[in-house]
Amino acid sequence: MSTSSMLLFGLLFVLAYVLAPVTLIWGWVRWVRLPKIKTATSLLSLAGFGLASASALLALLSAAYAQVHVFRFYDPELMRIFRWGFLLSTAGFVFGIGGVWRKSSLRWYALASAVGTLAFWVVAAAGE
Repeated sequence: MSTSSMLLFGLLFVLAYVLAPVTLIWGWVRWVRLPKIKTATSLLSLAGFGLASASALLALLSAAYAQVHVFRFYDPELMRIFRWGFLLSTAGFVFGIGGVWRKSSLRWYALASAVGTLAFWVVAAAGE
């Protein structure tokens, strides 16, 4: 394995297993504690953060489901889970980009969590 591919995999691993959980937990705590600004960009950030959270929840639930269900190699059900996770994270990223332009409590958390969950789905699919 080349050095550049090892560095890329290491970066994806850090994004998926460090950045995503930290930004999701810290973002929800921040959203609960700070006052809510009701502008279009803050709602875009909230939507992006919600989609990234849904993607993370899908990852947790599918990991729990994998404990009782055996997935075959390239199982269609597993591929559907990967697709939904990737789509949720991508949509969260798009909404997060839309919410970056104005100040809000989830401004950067939405974008960072979506990137982290997107990295998780890329690493999970590469492991298949």
